[in-house]
Amino acid sequence: MLAGMSTARTGAERYFESQRKDPEYECEFQAARRRIGQIDAVMRMLDEQRSNLDLSKAELARRAGLRPEAVRRLFSAEGPNPTLATLVALTDALDLELVAEPQPAKLAS
Repeated sequence: MLAGMSTARTGAERYFESQRKDPEYECEFQAARRRIGQIDAVMRMLDEQRSNLDLSKAELARRAGLRPEAVRRLFSAEGPNPTLATLVALTDALDLELVAEPQPAKLAS
């Protein structure tokens, strides 16, 4: 963007901005944002490990017992949504362990 130029917000952007003033909506928005962030972080970590092991996506799929096109889609999709079974298969094929940990205590508002 050029200096001094402003971008007009769309109607949708203005609508969602106004919606976020509602505390209940904002709470749900933040929860969804956190879930998406967690999925993104897991997928980045899996792809980094795949790269470190010098595996193609097709080879990873073979090791995990998954279809190559499904693995390619997971690593290239804008918003991947893998199942738990898929994550377990991928982590096992990458010599990783999938561990669920308690969330840090949430601070009182």
